Amino acid sequence: MSVLLETSVGDIVIDLLVDYAPKECENFLKLCKIKYYNFSPVHSVQQNFSFQTGDPLGPTAEASDGGSSIWGVLSGASKKTFPATLHPKLKHAERGTVSMATVPHPSDPDVRLAASQFIVTLGDETDYLDGKAAIFGKVVEGFDALEKINNAITDKEGHPLVDIRIKHTAILDDPYNDPPGLREPSQSPPPSKAQLATVRIADDANLDDEVDEDTAEKVRREREARAQALTLEMMGDLPFAEVKPPENVLFICKLNPVTTDADLELIFSRFGTILSCEVIRDKKTGDSLQYAFVEFEDKGACEAAYFKMQDVLIDDRRIHVDFSQSVSKLAEVWRGGENAKRKRRGGGGWGGVQGLEKWRKYREEDYVPDDDEGRYSMVYSDEEMRGRHERERDRGGHNSGGEHNRGRGRDERLPPTRGPVRDRDRDRDRDRDRNERPGGGADGRDQYGGDRRRSRSPRRNNRPQDNDRNRGQDRDRWGRVDDRRRDGWRHDDDRHPRDKGRDRDGERGRGGRDDYRRR
Repeated sequence: MSVLLETSVGDIVIDLLVDYAPKECENFLKLCKIKYYNFSPVHSVQQNFSFQTGDPLGPTAEASDGGSSIWGVLSGASKKTFPATLHPKLKHAERGTVSMATVPHPSDPDVRLAASQFIVTLGDETDYLDGKAAIFGKVVEGFDALEKINNAITDKEGHPLVDIRIKHTAILDDPYNDPPGLREPSQSPPPSKAQLATVRIADDANLDDEVDEDTAEKVRREREARAQALTLEMMGDLPFAEVKPPENVLFICKLNPVTTDADLELIFSRFGTILSCEVIRDKKTGDSLQYAFVEFEDKGACEAAYFKMQDVLIDDRRIHVDFSQSVSKLAEVWRGGENAKRKRRGGGGWGGVQGLEKWRKYREEDYVPDDDEGRYSMVYSDEEMRGRHERERDRGGHNSGGEHNRGRGRDERLPPTRGPVRDRDRDRDRDRDRNERPGGGADGRDQYGGDRRRSRSPRRNNRPQDNDRNRGQDRDRWGRVDDRRRDGWRHDDDRHPRDKGRDRDGERGRGGRDDYRRR
């Protein structure tokens, strides 16, 4: 015994287990025979678990009574439900198990009552329903329809947003006799007004507007263009997303590299007054990129040139003419105006941020080249191009004691300034003078038999042969003669040794202060 359910997502064939659940099978067969399930909605969809149907109005309708058994339909509300049979051998173990939805009896919790609603499982091992739903059949065909119901989009209560309903029922085999008063309709009845009121989105509603491919492609391109324009506006490449290219500018390409601005201006000037004519050239080499822009004063002149100059031969090249789609000049004008307004208000660069105005790594603020007026260019400042050694020479190289002091005489040489470079030059001059003296030779030893060593120590050499050389350096850092430094560096004494000894004997008797000094 089998029943065919025609649903909005496909046909489902159910085999009935009349030997295990005769009462449930008879109720289900007779309800299908009178077309009771027609237009019943599918509800309570739980993915990979189950769905429920069998109520002609559905749970969302206020007038719904939850459905009735065949005996309640024929005899009245007193027989709306009947006791369900829960066979212990029947389990919800596989997908497609069909069972009657039941509720506990008000006076006897061990007895469960069934009416018209039934449950179909959408997954395996749904043993939670054992003892709560009375199994009476199983799905043998139509698992693709079950998959569509399982993947349907639902609200939080499990109701599909697009209605899934039982359209028609057909009994393939009925072993039961009809109860008294049952009348089978000759055809499926149309849905009632109450049923039509429960429709959310009809299953046959055409959600996609029927448009041809060309129109759909046009709509897609317009949507993509708007999205790209909005992106360019956020990046600052466009002043605003709805900007349109000027209608009085022509774009000319396929030019001969020898064609100049003056040639194009002369040729196109017969259509009207030309505001600007520019052949685009490479910034580094200056070679023509073989396309140009011609701006007319009048829109009509631009249109006339567009129709007349297509495929015209210029310098042995047939040119292509089209209306310009570039808005770069408009963007530059807009940026310049906005920045000027911010400067007048005392603000910085973009967004009025002062820090953005100060950061100028690659260009000078007020520098505009003569041959490229009004365009953005990468210009390095003089400070960036100047070398490190040149900057050091400009700051203090002329007053230093390195190369500039070597050409001076000994008495005119300035005192060396501090620093490792100046100390190294001073040591090199001292070694050279030492080698030129009679006592110094190439063997690296001086007249006292000691090794010559370069020393960067600031201590002065008190040997007699260095005193003469140091007398020429008795000057301060500004080149003036310093008597105190000269006298302090003088260690020779022309007095008689007897006078020197007398002074030393006199110093011994002066007391503790002189002794402390002597020590």
